Amino acid sequence: MRLIPLNRLAVRALSGALAVSAALLLTSNGVYAQTSPSPGTHPLTRAEVRQELVELEAAGYDPSRGDDSNYPADIQEAERKVAAMHAAQTNALNDNQSAMQTMPMH
Repeated sequence: MRLIPLNRLAVRALSGALAVSAALLLTSNGVYAQTSPSPGTHPLTRAEVRQELVELEAAGYDPSRGDDSNYPADIQEAERKVAAMHAAQTNALNDNQSAMQTMPMH
């Protein structure tokens, strides 16, 4: 039987612990980067998240289905519908403002 000196075991254990620590550090940075808001944006409030869910449900998404075989296609379709609705509202608002600006003042 071959004996490994104690200092070699300590070096192996330390290098393993350093590798695990580095992996955890890199993973936690990646998770933070994914969850942190983009510069210039604010974190969503609970009310904003609830409003978004109401809009998605109105567009056909049903979160109560649980493990739905159509997920994520169903929520992506609802998100497209909501985005189109927001774009139409924005265009209508812009068109209305343009019309108001061109109206003669009496």
